[in-house]
Amino acid sequence: MDNPAIQPCDELLPVWRANLVLLTGELGAASRLARMMTFSESYLKLMLSGQRAFSEEFVRGIEAVTGLPAGWMNAPHGSDEIPAAAREAIDNEQPLARFRGTAHPVRKKTVLRPPEPIFGQAAPARRVEEESLDVEAHRRQLHVRQVRELAIQDVRRFERHLSHGPVELASMRTRVEEVIACADLDDPIQADLAGRLEQIEKHRDLLLRHVERLQSLLGQLGEGE
Repeated sequence: MDNPAIQPCDELLPVWRANLVLLTGELGAASRLARMMTFSESYLKLMLSGQRAFSEEFVRGIEAVTGLPAGWMNAPHGSDEIPAAAREAIDNEQPLARFRGTAHPVRKKTVLRPPEPIFGQAAPARRVEEESLDVEAHRRQLHVRQVRELAIQDVRRFERHLSHGPVELASMRTRVEEVIACADLDDPIQADLAGRLEQIEKHRDLLLRHVERLQSLLGQLGEGE
């Protein structure tokens, strides 16, 4: 039990969580890592606070996406032990791999089983039916994930467009203010122009908040149940 790589997942969970907290210690790092993992930011924060458990699949995904050495998450570390490449990947939000798994721990199979068929009888039709339903549900879940990923990509592109807006907005404001300064305008018209500029800035900030919330809600679909 001295080797962290062979410890049971239940024993490793506190170590995983401590390292996850370590990796997301800087301001905004949790949001960036959640987006790198194409995962719900709110659900990641529940993991950090200890309100949700998570799987080894998710831990190995963090290592791959950030460029951490395989098995790095299985042992306790200090902040000075975070590899520079992994810290840079998180700071710049540049994933080194694509994570398509889940954070949910694998459920343990129940010990109780239905009676086996007697004298070589065929399995009940209900069991075959249930297996077909499971396959269909899995296929539907994969389709939802694919559609959700496409939607999130479009939302992120729109968010980046809005985030780069201040430069264009500042240039537009300067031009309009030059018109106000050099033109002989009535006070109501001058006030109207200035007010329009102010409303554009306010609505841009409000729109950006709506886009961020939309992205968060899309990321939660299928992750928090």
